[in-house]
Amino acid sequence: MTKLKWGMIGGGEGSQIGPAHRLGAQADGRFEFAAGALDHRAEEGRAYGQRLGIAADRAYGDWTEMLAGERNRTDRVDLVTVATPNATHFEITKAFLEAGFNVLCEKPMTMDVEQGEEIVRIAKASGKICAVNYCYSAYPMIRQARAMVRAGEIGKIRLVVTNFSHGHHGDAGDAGDANNPRVRWRYDPAMAGVSGQFADCGIHALHMAGFICDDTVEKLSADFASTIPSRVLEDDAMVNFRMTGGTVGRLWTSSVAIGRQHGFDIQVFGETGGLRWASEQPNQLIYTPVGGRTQIIEKGEGGLHPDAQRLSRVSIAHPEGFPLAVANIYCDLADAINGEARDGLPLAPDGLRSMAAVYAAVESAKADGAWVDARPPMFR
Repeated sequence: MTKLKWGMIGGGEGSQIGPAHRLGAQADGRFEFAAGALDHRAEEGRAYGQRLGIAADRAYGDWTEMLAGERNRTDRVDLVTVATPNATHFEITKAFLEAGFNVLCEKPMTMDVEQGEEIVRIAKASGKICAVNYCYSAYPMIRQARAMVRAGEIGKIRLVVTNFSHGHHGDAGDAGDANNPRVRWRYDPAMAGVSGQFADCGIHALHMAGFICDDTVEKLSADFASTIPSRVLEDDAMVNFRMTGGTVGRLWTSSVAIGRQHGFDIQVFGETGGLRWASEQPNQLIYTPVGGRTQIIEKGEGGLHPDAQRLSRVSIAHPEGFPLAVANIYCDLADAINGEARDGLPLAPDGLRSMAAVYAAVESAKADGAWVDARPPMFR
C-alpha cells in the first residue's frame, strides 16, 4: 500500500498536541510526514521540520508559503493537519479546502457559527474531507459503546451524564502570570473567543454524548462561573441539554477542580442497561444490564463489535493511550481518502454543531440559564 503524504501546520517544538499528531499519523504506516509549517517563527519552524525529517524545500516558514509550495506539486500532500491557535483555524482550513486539500482541523473548528457554516459549505462543494480532531471518540471502547447503543443492547437512551473536569488551572496565580501563557490565553476573549472552559474541554464531552448516543443536541441551558475573579471567561460550567431523540443530558466541565487529573468520563443510561467509560481507564467499558450484574468489557477481548476490534492494536491488558486514539482518527482518514467511508470520523458538521452549542451556552448563561436552541441555523 502506498503511503499517503501528510503535512502539518503548527504543533511545533514544545507544543502540547504536536507530538500526538506526529505519532498518530505515522503509527500505522499510512502517512509519510512530507511537509510542514510548524512554528509562527519562520526559521525555527523550518529548522525543527528538518530535524523531524522533512526535506528542506518542504519545511516552510508559514502556512501561506506551504500552500503556495504544495498546491502545484505532483506529489503534494494528501492531508493537511491544522494545529495552530484557535483564531487561525478558519482562515487556514478554508484556504486549503478551496485549494483541493483534505484537512484535519484541531477543535474548535472555527471561532463562530457563521464561519463553521461556511466551512461545511466549502467542504461539500470541494468534495474534500474536512475532519475535526474529536479524538476521544476514536478510543476502541468508545466505538464499542456506540455500537452497543446502535444495536439496541441497552435499549432506548433515557439519560447521558458526562464531564470533563480537571484542576490544572486552579492556581489563582496563573491567571495573570506572564510566565504561564498556556493557561492565561484560555480565558482571554481575544485569543479563546466567547467561551473558556466549555469551548476548551466541554465540547469534547458534548461531542462524546452525541457520538455514543448517535444523536444531536437540540437545546441547552447553561450556568457559567469565573471562580477566579480576574478571568474574563468561565473556568467552570454546568450545562443541561436535550437531544433530538428525547435523551436528557447533564454536563459538567471545570478547570479548577483541584484533585481531578484528566477527569473526562461519560455514563449512558438506557431502558435495559447502562454504560460507563472514563478516559483514565480507557481500555475498559463498564456495562450493567437491567437486573443483572455489572460487567467489565475489555479492549482486545473476543466478541467486540467490529469497529472496536478494528481499532485495537495490541492484545488484551496492554494499554493503548491517547496518541493511538489520535492514530485511529488518522486510520479512518486514510480509509476515507482512499474511498472507504468511515461513519465514526468526526467531520465539519460536528465542528459546526459544537460551535453552535458554545454560542448557545454563552447566551443561556447570560440569561440566567434560559433554554436556548443549540442547533446551527443551517440544520434547523
